[in-house]
Amino acid sequence: MQYEIFDFHTHPFLNAAQNICAHKECADMTPAYTREMMERLGVSGIAGSVIRARRQDEPVTWAYIQEQNDAALALRELYSDFYVPGFHVHPDFVRESCEEIERMEGLGVHLIGELVPYFHGWSDYSCADFDRILDCAEAHRMLVSFHSMGEDEMDRMVEKHPRVLFVAAHPGEYDAFTRHMERMKKSENYYLDLSGYGIFRHGMLRHAIDLFGPERFLYGSDYPTCNPAMYLGGVLLDVSKLPENRQKAYTAMAEALRKELGDKLLYVAVEAPDSSGTRCGYDYAALSALADRLILRVGRYDTQT
Repeated sequence: MQYEIFDFHTHPFLNAAQNICAHKECADMTPAYTREMMERLGVSGIAGSVIRARRQDEPVTWAYIQEQNDAALALRELYSDFYVPGFHVHPDFVRESCEEIERMEGLGVHLIGELVPYFHGWSDYSCADFDRILDCAEAHRMLVSFHSMGEDEMDRMVEKHPRVLFVAAHPGEYDAFTRHMERMKKSENYYLDLSGYGIFRHGMLRHAIDLFGPERFLYGSDYPTCNPAMYLGGVLLDVSKLPENRQKAYTAMAEALRKELGDKLLYVAVEAPDSSGTRCGYDYAALSALADRLILRVGRYDTQT
């Protein structure tokens, strides 16, 4: 490939207890499988936190939180440069969370999250105790990735911490997506990763890029909860009118999907040449040879398109 695909939003695992896939019994999922599968798709690296769902009678303790953080460090040893670990903090444990930020900084880790409060028994991003943790995160120049929940609480969190770099996970359906766009307009420290709900709505990503450019969005799959091949396909479809220098990279990505899907059908959608004959950065012949169907998207050639 001519450019790097980095999956910002994953939840890798060392064992079955840390694998949050709802259907893991249907696939041979191991730490080795994660890397092999991602590399077959052309992904050169992943990031994210480890999550172990609590047992029904298990209380939330700092030991439980740190167990997941230590698992992320162990996966970094296993995967080396392929994996950027993320770690958890918790507003019920302010002192411990700030000490964890300092520990992780000393180990070269600068990613908090993805935070997923509903797994860990809390819910309010705008509470005073989480504010104290975010102040510590700012002081240590941490990037904060968080699960989108509580629209008003997210607004307050971002407004109160203008120097913290936030990456919200999941564009969501129309109303939630619109709120994300409003935060991005107000706060240059607010970014969005494309995992989870939203990207399956055709045109959503194209609309967002038209508003802000590609720099404010991070590719993420939310593996193993979600299928990473589907998210790659969603990005490929909505990122239209590619520059010519990306032609080979686009074709190589289609080749990786073809290899991963095997005998399954592969449909590839691209922009049709414009009225001047510009080919929009696609090698139509190569893509036609790879795909079972090549779908051309045709727009109106007037100034209102």
